Amino acid sequence: MARLLTLVSLLFLSLSSTAVASSSCVAFDSSWNLYAFGFNGKDYNAGTMDTWSSGTPTEITASGRPPFDGTNTTCYLAQFFNAIYVMNADSSNPSNVYIYDVGGKSWSTQATTPGSFDLSDFDAILDHDTNVFYALSKGELFFLSFDGITTSAKSDAIPWTDVQKAPYPDGYQPVMALAQNHIHFLDVPGTAAGSADIFVIHFSFFQPDAQPYGDFPATHGQTTSIFLSESNQVQQEFAFIPDDGSKTYIINVESNTTQSLAGPTNKDAAATYFASDSAIVQFTSSGQLSYIPYKTGGDTSGSWTTIQKLTSVAPTSSGSGSGSSGSASGTSTARGGSSTGTGGSSGSNSTTSNGNGAMGVAERSVSVVFGMGGALILGTLAVLLC
Repeated sequence: MARLLTLVSLLFLSLSSTAVASSSCVAFDSSWNLYAFGFNGKDYNAGTMDTWSSGTPTEITASGRPPFDGTNTTCYLAQFFNAIYVMNADSSNPSNVYIYDVGGKSWSTQATTPGSFDLSDFDAILDHDTNVFYALSKGELFFLSFDGITTSAKSDAIPWTDVQKAPYPDGYQPVMALAQNHIHFLDVPGTAAGSADIFVIHFSFFQPDAQPYGDFPATHGQTTSIFLSESNQVQQEFAFIPDDGSKTYIINVESNTTQSLAGPTNKDAAATYFASDSAIVQFTSSGQLSYIPYKTGGDTSGSWTTIQKLTSVAPTSSGSGSGSSGSASGTSTARGGSSTGTGGSSGSNSTTSNGNGAMGVAERSVSVVFGMGGALILGTLAVLLC
């Protein structure tokens, strides 16, 4: 009986850690400091990549923050404004978008009116030039304009607007990447491996033909934009990591080519990714953080390394915390969120402009995890009781 209780306890601890991880997120600021939000009720600044091998992060928990108790928490960088936007971080107010002003170290809350937009089922990117979110939800493309909002919220709610129906079959699980003010859709049924469908943001239309980019598989995965160091420079590349974690593909939308880096050490289909101008960070569903160095057009021989600076505060418990006021002492939380990327094309019918397509991080749903975990617990009980 003691053995039974121990096994069941371990299973529940594993599930609660995964649930916490889906309620938090990581993001970079415009100076490439790595932020960890919702880590056991606290928020942290881990500094730049050259400091990640040791030390402890700086706690930045402040009043007005979201509770980080959602199941699809997502972070996005508005690079021009040095602000981080957070979606699905408040289960009681899922339509709210929280704004962290990096310079002011303060939070504000932007109310939205979702209309027909399904907050429980979407994948989104944030366009850098326009500061507008675009999201695909149940086959419909929507936008949410943050034009004029930048680092603090407006007093009035802003609407999610239905742009049009996407030309994809029902059941398509979006793999979205942003660059050059174009949204790239990967793993679209009927689109060849190594190619992407494109939505041109500034002209609001889907290109009729897919754009070939080289050699990467037609499979589901996560993406993240590779920022450039200057805020007025548009991303030229995005990373695509298939669910099997076999490789890290770097798609260049200027040269229409693909090269590959090592796949992440932790193979996790539920992991999310966020890149700066010099590193790609992986945040696994169990709360582990690692990175691989990479700059646009640079060396592809790097390997994945644990971010030691965040291990002491990594998500380990089920308490995501209530948006606490003040600077409190903190441990960790976990992450989740919807993945975005860069993507953008230099092919026909495409345009480019100055600006960085902002990136977000990946979307996590814990319902599958709990379903599998529940089955595992029941199976374990059945075996041990027989």
